[in-house]
Amino acid sequence: MAGVAAAALAGSLAVTLPAATASAAECTSPWNSSAVYRNGDTVSHNGHNWTAQWWTQNEKPPGTSGVWKDKGTCGGGTSPDPADPDPSGFVVSEAQFNQMFPNRNSFYTYQGLTAALSAYPAFANTGSETVKKREAAAFLANVNHETGGLVHIVEQNTANYPHYCDEGQPYGCPAGEAAYYGRGPVQLSWNFNYKAAGDALGIDLLNNPHLVERDAAVAWKTALWYWNTQSGPGTMTPHDAMVNGHGFGETIRSINGALECGGKNPAQVQSRVDKYRQFTQLLGTTPGDNLTC
Repeated sequence: MAGVAAAALAGSLAVTLPAATASAAECTSPWNSSAVYRNGDTVSHNGHNWTAQWWTQNEKPPGTSGVWKDKGTCGGGTSPDPADPDPSGFVVSEAQFNQMFPNRNSFYTYQGLTAALSAYPAFANTGSETVKKREAAAFLANVNHETGGLVHIVEQNTANYPHYCDEGQPYGCPAGEAAYYGRGPVQLSWNFNYKAAGDALGIDLLNNPHLVERDAAVAWKTALWYWNTQSGPGTMTPHDAMVNGHGFGETIRSINGALECGGKNPAQVQSRVDKYRQFTQLLGTTPGDNLTC
């Protein structure tokens, strides 16, 4: 934000003052998605004024066609539109994230998610804008299903907790036999998964599995680790499924295909698909083909 310099006069000496810093222009009427704009029409959006170079409707400045010409900042600076992507480059804005998960647990912060993106920079950042949005929607739709809408941080069936220690692994279960229950957005479980995820992320999750339920960024990183590197019962990672055009159904197969695909649990599959459709619509894109498994 531009600063304003102050000048002082000493005694009665005449002082030639520098030209005053020009103040930011006033913002014109805000851009309206339903309005029609023609050559020369000016609107404001995201702290800038924009002038249309030809007829346009429903193309938000700055757009992709070159119709909008940036006339500079207005109103004293920039103010991000909550419906626009996060400055980190993530295709889901915080406002959209909150709309997707209206009842989420406060643990699952948007900031935790965006902080985790650096661990896997190709996630929702590969291919066309449509592919990026589809991948983000696919990830969040599956996460929604696994956590009841980002409500559950840990697995609810405590009777399962002792079952996730594979003592046949050479490193055993140093945090305790019942310490490797499901946690986080994809409900990471089993000692070998905590070991593998921790090794990949540079975090000692084998000895400190509780970090996944105490640190939002770590929790999101474990989910992104699975999404980007693990194929589970499928034949490809969920990331590869989305960026290579195999469709949302293959992400379901990679996450829980052994229990849901091939007609085993169609209601669960449909629940994931419905949420994916909803999220792609919210992000302004289409779901594509091959939605079920």
